[in-house]
Amino acid sequence: MEGFRGAPRFLAYPRAFTVQSGTDAVLSCQITGDPQPSIIWEKDKTPIEPSGRFHMEAKGDLYSLLVSHTTPQDSGLYICKAKNSVGETYAAATLKVEAGKPQEEERCSGSEAPSFLVAPSSTRVCRGEDVMFACRVSGQPCPVLEWEKDGHKLSDLFESSHFAVGQEPEDWHFLKLFGARPPDGGVYVCRARSGSREALAAAVLLVESRTWVPNGVVPAGVPGAKAFAVSVGKHAKFRCYVTGKPKPEIVWQKDGEPLAPGRRHLVYEDREGYFILKVLYCKPQDQGLYVCTASNTAGQTLSAVQLHVKEHRLQFQVQLADVEVAEQEDAVLECQVPLETIPTAWYLEDRELQPSHKYVMEERGVVRRLTIRDARTDDDGIYLCQMKDKGRSIAELSVRGMIVKRLPRKLDVMEGENAVFCVETREAVEGTCWSRDGLQLRESPHTVLKSFGRTHLLVLVHVTRQDVGIISFTVGESQTSSQLRVKCVKRDPPSTPVAAEMSVAESNAALLAWCPAPDAHLRPPSRYLLERREVAGGEWVQCLATDLPGRMRVLGDSVPREADYCFRVCATNEHGRSSPVEFPGSVHLAPAAHLERGLQDVRVQDGEDARFSLELSAMVNGTWFLDGTRLGEEEEACGRCSVRHHGMEHSLLIRGARVADSGAQVTFVSGEVRDSATLHVQGEQESSPQVHIAPVPEAERLRELPAGLPMLLECQVSPPGAPVRWLKDGEAVPLDDVIAVQAEGCVRRLLLRSAGPLDTGVYTCDAGDDAVSFVVTVTGDPTLSLAEAPVRIVSSNEEAPHTYMVGQRVELWCQLSRPAVPVHWYKDGEEVEVGESLVLEQEGPRHRLVLPCARPQDTGEFVCDAGGDSVFYTITVAGGIVSSNEEAPHAYMVGQRVELWCQLSRPAAPVHWYKDGEEVEVGESLVLEQEGPRHRLVLPCAQLQDEGEFVCDVGGDSAFYTITVAGGSWSSQPRRSTLPQCLRHSNSRRCWQGCPCCWSVRCPPQMPLSTG
Repeated sequence: MEGFRGAPRFLAYPRAFTVQSGTDAVLSCQITGDPQPSIIWEKDKTPIEPSGRFHMEAKGDLYSLLVSHTTPQDSGLYICKAKNSVGETYAAATLKVEAGKPQEEERCSGSEAPSFLVAPSSTRVCRGEDVMFACRVSGQPCPVLEWEKDGHKLSDLFESSHFAVGQEPEDWHFLKLFGARPPDGGVYVCRARSGSREALAAAVLLVESRTWVPNGVVPAGVPGAKAFAVSVGKHAKFRCYVTGKPKPEIVWQKDGEPLAPGRRHLVYEDREGYFILKVLYCKPQDQGLYVCTASNTAGQTLSAVQLHVKEHRLQFQVQLADVEVAEQEDAVLECQVPLETIPTAWYLEDRELQPSHKYVMEERGVVRRLTIRDARTDDDGIYLCQMKDKGRSIAELSVRGMIVKRLPRKLDVMEGENAVFCVETREAVEGTCWSRDGLQLRESPHTVLKSFGRTHLLVLVHVTRQDVGIISFTVGESQTSSQLRVKCVKRDPPSTPVAAEMSVAESNAALLAWCPAPDAHLRPPSRYLLERREVAGGEWVQCLATDLPGRMRVLGDSVPREADYCFRVCATNEHGRSSPVEFPGSVHLAPAAHLERGLQDVRVQDGEDARFSLELSAMVNGTWFLDGTRLGEEEEACGRCSVRHHGMEHSLLIRGARVADSGAQVTFVSGEVRDSATLHVQGEQESSPQVHIAPVPEAERLRELPAGLPMLLECQVSPPGAPVRWLKDGEAVPLDDVIAVQAEGCVRRLLLRSAGPLDTGVYTCDAGDDAVSFVVTVTGDPTLSLAEAPVRIVSSNEEAPHTYMVGQRVELWCQLSRPAVPVHWYKDGEEVEVGESLVLEQEGPRHRLVLPCARPQDTGEFVCDAGGDSVFYTITVAGGIVSSNEEAPHAYMVGQRVELWCQLSRPAAPVHWYKDGEEVEVGESLVLEQEGPRHRLVLPCAQLQDEGEFVCDVGGDSAFYTITVAGGSWSSQPRRSTLPQCLRHSNSRRCWQGCPCCWSVRCPPQMPLSTG
């Protein structure tokens, strides 16, 4: 284990982004390797030398390039290269620097941009205390102030009696909260607007929660509690959705005891308003009754679920035990497997560990041991030892140091939201430092830094894509870090083009015309994509793209083969693609072709078969003639002649040629192509025929190829049974696992499965009476062995557009310079996991990643890493439901008509409708309709029993409708609703519950936690 060495590998890739001229730009990446790699940065393939504006920094495995005071000339492609004695790799990112635009208003003498003379201060209070935020603002015209919490208006969160907003003399403004509760904690932002200009300031509120026990005692068993099971080592996620004003206070309990957030218990509120409890890497002792209690001034509600933790039948003899060490000490985790031969792997949470100087892995008999050297705060976490396809053993490593609560390893935030980082130290300290990608962060309107005793906070307000990076907190020699990832806000793709027409008046061409969608000004497309498909069947493939709508001519030369084709067009932008519209009718197109390999005279013995073949530059149809008589596609002349067409090769087989056939002329005609050859048949009384080798074009006789690729030399001899010898530089070619010779009819081949520099030379096919030679040059250092030749990706579909609809098949491929090379695929910096939704395939040197049915969560950056080379694919998956009346109010009177509709991205997608988790039944009281891609559910006459939640499920996407019918029984006290079973939860917009991976309690909108 001590001698393990590894080539450099990217754990996090540099990201492309855009900055304004004059600001700083930081490109950063995370690289591992043993020995530690050396790093070189390049711009547009030119090495960057450190200077006043270019600064390079390395902290552990984090490497950064800082470009200070950027200018538009700094735009370009930046490459980070990492190299050590074992290997090398690289990654690239694009930096775009935009020139600043002067603000006209700033030049106006009578205006002054708003600014905060005194910003609101962050504070911490105890439960029940009043809170005051105050600020002082200047600006002309007089600024207008608005307050918000965590991106929401205060009126949407609080009752009017819970807060007050006002203004005092000398431009002082205040926000006061009365009787603060834990849900009031968060980030408060004050916006000051003056004309079209704006300034903002933010402050953090922490509300200390005294021990709070919900009213009443939770019984040991709760009637109607759900039950589900999860395997050891898997996550259990509980979701509770409760509405009401004031905002409900949530307490999670297990077996009657409150659960506090910790290393394996995450408690938070997600973007959809669900209160989440996530139990990570479940152990058998996590089994029990979990209760979610929600309470406000109007009442209280609760719901429960019984969790069962299943153990694998093949268990560890001795399980891992939790370990606690001091910072900079070594930590040892040890367990025992049931059999010595069972392989194991070690994980730090979701990341597989590899042997290195940091992680020492030992196997002695049934004992499995992991030693973590020089343990630091970021080593604190959950470790797993897993038997292959079998059980797991789990332990927690606690690292005692100055930092007692570390940062999460990753934090995903939506663009425009606030990113909150919290660290706790053993005692109140000074001299703390927050940084992003190695650059220290300073207090600003968008960056809030605050320490409350042992608690230290960093808030990035309204994050953008430029905020991504490694966020670190440092105090003394202790450090903890987190990777911040910013996800783009989902926006709608453009609508489908209209008025698609096709004209076929011109020979071997199609004129296509279409118009943009009527609402193109609201969702403007950036491009129009044209796709074609053979009428006989096959997949749609993209053939052309244009930025402007209108007319486009498709010529026969643009298609790969002669056939009848149909076309369709769709509109795309950065948010996805519209549904396609198909052009009516079809057109026959044929590419122009010329001879690549012509016909040759054929010499055979009496009774032998004669085969004529040629190769064209395109896949087109053609006609054969024998002595002026046309031969059809089927066998002619009593089955003697057989015509075949495979790809670009055309062939004619004449069975049992006779002496009388000698001198017959064979002709092939296709468009402008016409070629002929003669058949020679020798009788038995004639002398032994002379062996003849057909001429080989010079381009095929002079071969140059890189090391590692296969090489095939080929020629044709007559008569077919003539023996040949293969020579290299005058010596017989040795036949082994690498070199093989083949004979098929008239064809003679020499195959070199993997060429090396030593295979350079002159190869000769010697038939005695005739011979042909090939000059072969294999590029590469002749002193290197084949195993040492660097691997390169010679081709891929990296540049192809990778925008897909939900449910489409996605195929990413790359061709390596030689086969049998290990390839790793990554998504957003993490190695992919193979399963039903992701398949990895290999055929020789070609590797493929296939997503059989694309999902929205498949959007991201995929990387194929071959060790010495990489390619990058940016995948975008648009949802299946384009629009719906989901957001419309759905409150009806008894007897009213109810119509729910959704518009799909493709007409043929299967749709299922559900009510309260059960599929609806069609009848007089419920009708399902469809017009093209639009689907409707109609209740002709609404009844009280129609109240509930309806779902339109398209497999990859869903729309939710909450129906209320006046006349139902309402309650002012909070109570829970019965939830449906999980419907393809991994693809739905909102996760339906009742399955082993997630669970929820949801109060319907008509029954909120309310004040009564």
